[in-house]
Amino acid sequence: MLTITQELHDAIVAHARKDHPDEACGVIAGPVGSGRPERFIPMLNAARSPTFYEFDSADLLKLYREMDDRDEEPVVIYHSHTATEAYPSRTDVSYASEPGAHYVLVSTAECGNDEGPVSFRSFRIIEGEITEEEVRVVDSY
Repeated sequence: MLTITQELHDAIVAHARKDHPDEACGVIAGPVGSGRPERFIPMLNAARSPTFYEFDSADLLKLYREMDDRDEEPVVIYHSHTATEAYPSRTDVSYASEPGAHYVLVSTAECGNDEGPVSFRSFRIIEGEITEEEVRVVDSY
């Protein structure tokens, strides 16, 4: 199960709405071994695409060095789908290289940039196997 604060949940949704019609992407880092998402890190979708996301390789290298220096790891890796459901595509699965991370997908297909319903779902992706997990939104940890 993914336990995430309302503040982080809302930040992911806001980023997805802001970048629509392109896919948004980012990471929430947390202390190594804690499984607790704490630090919101929105990233630039280097692909600038409504159907695909890609972290800029230089930005990603910088992020991993920064997390290493802070004794953090990626607890949540998120991105949005702008025209389809919040479910990992074959491409998403092929890029899922962090077996300990929660892969969050937000679909802005219904609302676009506007207020309105979004689908917010979390998955574990390990060796190509997709498992949906419950999301629990809390006020604080």
